[in-house]
Formats: sequence, structure tokens, C-alpha cells
Amino acid sequence: MAKLSLLISWLKAVTVTAALFSSHNILAQKSLKETYKDYFPIGVAVSPRSVTGPEAELIKQQFNSITPENAMKMGPIHPEKDRYNWMGADAIVEFGQATGIKVRGHTLCWHNQTPKWFFTDSTGAQVSREELLSRLKQHITDVMTHYKGRIYAWDVVNEAVPDTGKGIYRESKFYQIIGEDYIQKAFEYAHAVDPDARLFYNDYNTENAVKREKIYQLVKKLKEKNVPIHGVGLQAHWSIYEPTQAELEKSITQFASLGLAVQITELDVSVHPKEHERRERKAGDEKSVFTPEMEQKQAAHYKMIFDTFRKYKGTITGVTFWNVSDKTTWLDNFPVPGRKDYPLLFDQNFKPKKAFDGVVNF
Repeated sequence: MAKLSLLISWLKAVTVTAALFSSHNILAQKSLKETYKDYFPIGVAVSPRSVTGPEAELIKQQFNSITPENAMKMGPIHPEKDRYNWMGADAIVEFGQATGIKVRGHTLCWHNQTPKWFFTDSTGAQVSREELLSRLKQHITDVMTHYKGRIYAWDVVNEAVPDTGKGIYRESKFYQIIGEDYIQKAFEYAHAVDPDARLFYNDYNTENAVKREKIYQLVKKLKEKNVPIHGVGLQAHWSIYEPTQAELEKSITQFASLGLAVQITELDVSVHPKEHERRERKAGDEKSVFTPEMEQKQAAHYKMIFDTFRKYKGTITGVTFWNVSDKTTWLDNFPVPGRKDYPLLFDQNFKPKKAFDGVVNF
């Protein structure tokens, strides 16, 4: 009798689980990770909440790589000089280990989301070059030591190149206080801690000819100095209107010509025209409906993108989506606060969209 009761309970649990998957329409679907197992890992940016909530099952079913969206950035993980906040990042790394999903680290050095204390002393005065280098080295050493052996690749330096102007280097505090060699130092510090980790320079708008050339010159100089850099991350915050296939191929081949791996690190395809600077709402921005026309354009664009990625199998060593589904995406608030976007392969109910079909069927 006890065995019969146990069997009934088990059958009920299976039925509930199957119903859940069926309602999300993913039980019998192809998975991204299986479809691309002979090409490259398929990753996704996650928060501590998404690896414990309803998205966790979708992550496990579809992806074999994860990147902390915010939890490892300098501000969240190192809010005060002598205090680290490991909790959120630890939850993500532990999820990866428990599920056999590999983890990318993001990011060790970025001018945004860097805590103010990093650049000032106890009196509020700006620190010296030597002190800032010391703090950068300590931060990289502490973070990478904490996760050594559990993270296979790191975005070491993020967005060090400006979108406008003639200069190669963004006028960040790191650049102003240390000089251009802060980038070289960051890679050297990282490599010293974990020689087995793959180290990437990561940036957006890499398909823009002017910015692409600046990034190329930056990483070329690093290679010529034998700096331990292994790849370039193309963030891939794109839209249904850009980039063209020719622009995308040019970016992949130009960086690969330096002997570097290329990873697509932050992929999403906005249904709105792409903008890279935050702005206020204006007329027309209140329209945030996912129209059939948007759906068709997005599906076609995703198909072109992945057709191109597969063409460069071996050169592209990873593709990571920036967020799991349209339910929660950073583009809901950028560049227009409060505006909804629909940039991913899964809708707000975690169901595959038309764009998903074009990515997995080829």
C-alpha cells in the first residue's frame, strides 16, 4: 500500500512537471545547446534570481554557458575597499557547477559601475597612478582567486574605446589616472592569477567601421606586446535594422586576423532602432507592442546572424544571449526608461518565438 501511495505521488509530480513544460511549449522543442553542440557553446546572461526562479528550467534545457549580468561587476561585487559581496555571484557559479553549465566572468575592469572609492583616498582626493594600479591588481587578484578553476573565460576590460572622436581610448578615470597601459596591466594581472582562463577584451558597436578600427588597433597593440589576450568579445546589442551581414563578417574576420578567438558576448536584437545613449521619452516611444512586422523582421535577422555565426565555426568560440526571455530584459529601460522591448528568442511566457525556429532549423 505504501508503495502504491508512493507511485501515485510520483506520477502526480511527473504530470505536474510535464504540464508546466507543456504550458511553456518547451518539452518537445529543440534546444539551442544541442543544436549547436558541434559549433560553439550557447550562453545566457543571468541574475541570482533567474537561476532559482521559473527561468532556471529553461536555462538548463537550452543553454550550456552562463554569464553573470551584473553580479560580478566592480560595484556590486566590491562595494567598499575592504568588503566583497560574493553572495549573488556565488549563487550563479554554484548553479553552473551543479548543472554542468560553464561560466564566463563579467567583468574585471569597466569604467561604469565602478565604486567611487576606487578612485579616491580617505580625504576624497584622487589617488595616484601607483595606488590605482595597486587597487586594480588587488581587485582582479581577489575576484579571480575566489573563482579560480570555476570560470573558463573572463571579460577582462570592458568598453575602453569611445564611440566618437579620434582618440582610441575612452577618457575614463582609469585612462586619466593610469594611462593607456591600464588595459595591458589588467590582462597581465588576470593571467598571473589564472593562466588557464581565456581572457577577452569586450566592447559594443563593433560593427561600426570607425569604432571597429579603433578596437582593432587597441588589441593589435596588445598582441604586439605579447600581452596575454586570447579573444575579442563582440557585445552584439543589435536591432532588427542592423548590422548587415557584410558588417558582421568584417568584424569577425578582422579580429580573427590577429589570431584571436571571437565570442558573441551580449546578444539581443531590439525591435526598436538601435541607440547607444540613454535619452528621455519622446513622441512614439509609448508604442511597445510586438507587431507581426517586428516579429517577421526579427526572425529574419536572427536567421541571418546565426547563418553567419555557423560560417565561422572555429573562429567563434561562444555565443551568449543577454537575458533569458522577453519577460525581463535590460532593454525595457534602455535607452528609453520604461519602454518595453522584445529582443530575445523566448517570449514573456518563456515560449519560443518565430526567431527561435530560424536559429535551430538549418
